[in-house]
Amino acid sequence: MTAKFVDIRQSMTRLEVPDGQTILDAALVAGIPYPHGCKSGRCGSCKSRLIEGEVELLKHSRFALTDQEKAAGMILACRALPQTHAAVAWLGSDDGDVQSPRRVDGIVTHIGDLTHDIKLVRIAPEDESSLLFTAGQYAQVGFNGVPARSYSIANRHGTDGLEFHIRRVPGGAASEHVHNALKTGDKTTLELPLGSSSLRQHHSGPILCIAGGSGLAPIKSIVETALAHGMKQPIHVYFGVRTERDLYLVEHFQALAKQHANLTFVPVLSEVQSSQYRSGFVTQVMAEDLSDLDGWKAYVAGPPLMVEAAMEAAFARRLQRQDMHADVFFTPEELPGLATA
Repeated sequence: MTAKFVDIRQSMTRLEVPDGQTILDAALVAGIPYPHGCKSGRCGSCKSRLIEGEVELLKHSRFALTDQEKAAGMILACRALPQTHAAVAWLGSDDGDVQSPRRVDGIVTHIGDLTHDIKLVRIAPEDESSLLFTAGQYAQVGFNGVPARSYSIANRHGTDGLEFHIRRVPGGAASEHVHNALKTGDKTTLELPLGSSSLRQHHSGPILCIAGGSGLAPIKSIVETALAHGMKQPIHVYFGVRTERDLYLVEHFQALAKQHANLTFVPVLSEVQSSQYRSGFVTQVMAEDLSDLDGWKAYVAGPPLMVEAAMEAAFARRLQRQDMHADVFFTPEELPGLATA
């Protein structure tokens, strides 16, 4: 077998895609800012139209790409192995052009505890012009030689530096380093902005946000940006964790809800009953409250099973597929089974 050529229509570029490499991987290697999120067929951010040719689609979530969409000529670039020469076009963004990522150095300026297993880390890029990002995007962050990992940006654009919420993953080289060894003043490497699960500011309908655990980070950026930019539509935030000790920034969101009548914040505990908070799976609680999501935008961030459950519940309530923007949080152990060969 030989490499195939793929035309990327938006960039007017013809790529040579080696055997075993996906269209998305080849585009990113070539420096093309192809819209993407999870890189594993879970979120649908790289959904594209196959204009010419044939591809083999690797394993993916049925919520990221349905059988009907496949029949209509849609593919996921992150799961598409070209079988012939092909041409593709990613689905147009409804809120402007995709920004090209940049590599910059940074310095850790603050470290704090958010929960028993989530650290707040603030980083100041040495090149302040690199702070351009859209709420909901993420960065690849490298600390002192440990493997770089993807972390969502938790603050809004225009505030100082970059804020990250880093959960400890037992045995994870990067998160163990952050929780045990990282110090203020340490140097970091950054690649940003990345991801297309970002706030669509031209949207005027209601907004649904569902966060699981440290998935609150991009949701925080989205909500704070929407409020700061004067978006007046209803914003419903559901934050799901296991127990009360896993909750964080509750008072912050409650204060925002008092200041902004259009914001509703609902913490949900899945493993314990509470007189103060709702109980159950966060997606089930959302489904109890909201019956019709037609005309809404949904932003979902958290572990894979939660994201899939959120998609299923939202689509069952008439959310349009183009209005779902998902950010899937994998641990390093979860990636190999979905990784490209």
